[in-house]
Amino acid sequence: MQRLCDEVIALIIHELEDPTALTLVCKRFHQVSRDPYVRAHYFLARHGRINAMFWALGRGKLLNETVIDILFNSGAHVSRYLLQVAIHHFYRGNSHFIKTPWVRSIYPSVFSYFQKVAAEMFDNEVPVGKHEDDGSKFHAFLKDSRHSLQMREKHWEEIRDLFQRYKFIPFSIKDPLMSQLPTALAFEPRLLPYAEANGFQMETKYRDFVFRKMFEKPPLNTADRSEEIVCRVRELKRLDPRMFVSRTVAAEVCMEAKLNESAYRALKILDRSGDLLFPLPTLVTDLIKLFVKSRSITNHSTTNNLRQLYSDFPTGDLTVRTVMLLTVFLFDGLSQPPSPLATAKSKLQSLNLLPVTRQDLVFMLTNPFIEKPQHILDYAREEMDMSVKAIRDLIHEVVVLCLGVGSKGRTLKRLTEQYGLKEFVAEAAVQHYTLSVADLPPLEDEQACAAYEAPLCPDYSNTKASRGSSSTGSTYQRSFNGPSNAEYLGANEAPGPSSAVGLTPENYNLHMEDPIEDDTTSNADDAELGTIGQDTLSTMIRQDEMTPIRSRRRSYYYNIYNNDVQAKLNYPPEFLQVGQWVTETYPPDSPIMAVFFTHAVINNNSTLFRLYFSASGPNRPVARVPITLKHFKLLAHLGRAPVSDVLTIAHISLKLGCRMCVFIMKSNLEPNSILARRTISPSKHQWLKRVQHGKHKTKDVKKETSPATVSHSLCQADPSSSTPPRTSRKRPRRSTVVVVTSYVIPDSDDEAIVESDDENAMVTVMTMQAKKRRVESNLQRWIKHLSALLTEEQRKYKEKRRRLERITPPDSKLRVNKTEFHKSLATHLRSLRKVDHDKRKQLYGPDAPEEDYSDDEDDEYRYQKSRAGKRRRNNVSS
Repeated sequence: MQRLCDEVIALIIHELEDPTALTLVCKRFHQVSRDPYVRAHYFLARHGRINAMFWALGRGKLLNETVIDILFNSGAHVSRYLLQVAIHHFYRGNSHFIKTPWVRSIYPSVFSYFQKVAAEMFDNEVPVGKHEDDGSKFHAFLKDSRHSLQMREKHWEEIRDLFQRYKFIPFSIKDPLMSQLPTALAFEPRLLPYAEANGFQMETKYRDFVFRKMFEKPPLNTADRSEEIVCRVRELKRLDPRMFVSRTVAAEVCMEAKLNESAYRALKILDRSGDLLFPLPTLVTDLIKLFVKSRSITNHSTTNNLRQLYSDFPTGDLTVRTVMLLTVFLFDGLSQPPSPLATAKSKLQSLNLLPVTRQDLVFMLTNPFIEKPQHILDYAREEMDMSVKAIRDLIHEVVVLCLGVGSKGRTLKRLTEQYGLKEFVAEAAVQHYTLSVADLPPLEDEQACAAYEAPLCPDYSNTKASRGSSSTGSTYQRSFNGPSNAEYLGANEAPGPSSAVGLTPENYNLHMEDPIEDDTTSNADDAELGTIGQDTLSTMIRQDEMTPIRSRRRSYYYNIYNNDVQAKLNYPPEFLQVGQWVTETYPPDSPIMAVFFTHAVINNNSTLFRLYFSASGPNRPVARVPITLKHFKLLAHLGRAPVSDVLTIAHISLKLGCRMCVFIMKSNLEPNSILARRTISPSKHQWLKRVQHGKHKTKDVKKETSPATVSHSLCQADPSSSTPPRTSRKRPRRSTVVVVTSYVIPDSDDEAIVESDDENAMVTVMTMQAKKRRVESNLQRWIKHLSALLTEEQRKYKEKRRRLERITPPDSKLRVNKTEFHKSLATHLRSLRKVDHDKRKQLYGPDAPEEDYSDDEDDEYRYQKSRAGKRRRNNVSS
């Protein structure tokens, strides 16, 4: 370090936040740090030309006359505004944003020199009175900008001299004027060259904010401002080609077509003159599509804006047509209009939406926000002259499609009760929505498995972002059952097909983005032009203005109960989930309950899972929907951890000895899926009866054996989803049953002599049965199958690791994560084995052996108790 030149030491000092410690190392370093050139260029290198003087004035002990001269001559920006604030602060004046000593740490002689040199730069024209500084004048200009040109107190020439002659620029990031400078460019784009000459950089992140302020509606100005807005947009685009009206700002202006007519008119003028980089009709079409599944469509102001946009830019898009039909039949949020059919017909004529087709009826009836379909059905009966059979076929089709829309429980309840479709709905749900492992995405596509969403029982309390993007997994949602209207209803609520009622793919050739995942739409070509959303211009300006205040931004913008956020939801404010309606309508042992429960487990819907597991209804006791091995296999294929309630309730139920069996399906749907109850055969029953009556004599030998457990009703697993049993008999462990034979002759006082022969025979038979066969409880059967499932997960994990090791460079560190299902199953299976071992200890004593649940004797994954450490022994020679 001692052999370094002074220039290298100066560069090292420039890179340090606080070089005090380095300057105290030796005298040479201290002498270099005291050089005025090094000190002046330290502030220039650390803080830049614009902020160098501000930070230098805060380190008063480092400043002297020479350092100040070097800063002035080296290009440090000094404005009259900086000089005015420094004078106010030094002489104990008010400084609203500086809370530190700042210039008060400078020696008076040094500050007087700085004041003299800076004042000479502006010909000693430095007003220091209250509200006479340049910052106050600039703030007054921003306030006057909301008024018309005739009512403004600050004119353009005065503000131009402020930037050009007196070098005005906010000098600190703490200055509130720093964030308001782009606002001034929205009102006066001609200030941009002068601001850039003073060091301001117009970044593209300010683009949307500037144009929003241009199109903003002033609260006190009611005159037409369309020509003024057009001139500002063209002038700013001429001065900086990077500044253009994006699709985001244009969509926000369109959302205020009725409230901010001047801005909307200016936008149409810019579109006709070619000043926009995109066609406005296409943007309006994409914007209207966002409201096909948005709660804001029930808002009166939103429907008026959409009708205005559709009237100015009509289109033949089917999704846009559906949105406009919804604005008509939702009746602007009114529950019961005076004359619904006449009102609807008049609005349809004004919007040129006649005639209404059967396809339009299907789209409207399956929309989440049409909860009372009677008005639409009355219109179809009276205005469209549909017959009773045609209406019933329409209702059949709608009911099947509504099963896949999670918030259509009330609609299904009304239609099924009115037309008696309870059995039809149950059969359609089982036929179109039964899931198996083959219907899931390929196991190799981990991204698709993580993003997969089951069509039924969507979780409204969570977003799809927690498991990846919806665009990846939407391909596999209903591809296994043929065509559907998934494109129209969205990826999260894609219903199954209804081939029974004659649905065809061309009937649902609608394409739209799902507003649940993101309420913006954009193509690859429009990525640079911005995305569009449902927010209005006023809402986005309010959010932009609150951005610097972090606490307010968190409490408002990210509040899920905010009205702007709730308006984008894809379900009504008060709705009945279809899964909940199924729970209230069908018994727990019905096939439709099994189908909905499977979808709820895959979608991690803990709310519906609690209802299904404790399903109860009128005139029936509390019952439970069974948890089967098929559910765990589906989750294992997706690599998804079961919802906590599934494992918790399953764990508790297995501890209590509850049966969890495969669901009983109808013979025509699942012929092999039946409930096998294990009972005593007639021959064994007769043999046991003869033994009890003393027809079979036994030896008078005293047996001491472990007590046998009473067999519960065991369930046979589904052949399609469970592991096939082995035909060969497993070798029993040596300590499975401990039998001690005693040949002691009982004396006259032994109680065995006075016992009846029937009781002796019964005890003997029970002992022989316990010795011959091995009782397997429900808990042990579950542990055996789950252990096999865990073995399969471990095998897949090892194969994945070997595959990645072959393609990974040898010198790099490889980390392969286990799936969430693998980790969760390993943890809970360990707890279940402990519970089973504790039960065996209670039944067979403390020396009860541990069970081996593996099906293969050569299996390398076995649950074995850890071997106790051997005690070290030393041979001591005598």
